[in-house]
Amino acid sequence: MDFKQIQELIKMINKSNIGELTIEQKDFKVTIKQKEEHVTQVVSASPVQQAPVYTAAPPPAPTNQQSGVPVAEKPKAAEAPPANTITIKSPMIGTFYRKSSPDKPNLADVGTDVVPGHVVCIIEAMKLFNEIESEVKGKIVKVLVEDASPVEYDQPLFLVEPA
Repeated sequence: MDFKQIQELIKMINKSNIGELTIEQKDFKVTIKQKEEHVTQVVSASPVQQAPVYTAAPPPAPTNQQSGVPVAEKPKAAEAPPANTITIKSPMIGTFYRKSSPDKPNLADVGTDVVPGHVVCIIEAMKLFNEIESEVKGKIVKVLVEDASPVEYDQPLFLVEPA
């Protein structure tokens, strides 16, 4: 076997999936091995410097002008849904989408009439797009989640005024 034949063998091995080739003749032996590609991923963690946080001092508590004793403030009520509405909640964890695709209109907007089985949004979970259907008949009065934002299980998505 001459040098030119060995070069041709090397070229053929490089183009193929063969990892190793050994050829033996009378008093001649050639072993050709492909290089093993070691992929090394280097991850460097650079220290994150956090900017100092400055907070304003809380305003002084209101006091009774006569006695100078602090007056307890009335707690602010959490924003509760109106009593005459039904909440459509997320049945799963995922990413909330109002459209079936970027070039399509929203599936449900404020004022949209819905019936049981009407698709109101899409929730993507693990690369699967799940259509979320209304279980009530009525009109959407409020959308509670921003498009393309993450949602939790049982998180309110829409408020519906029943018909």
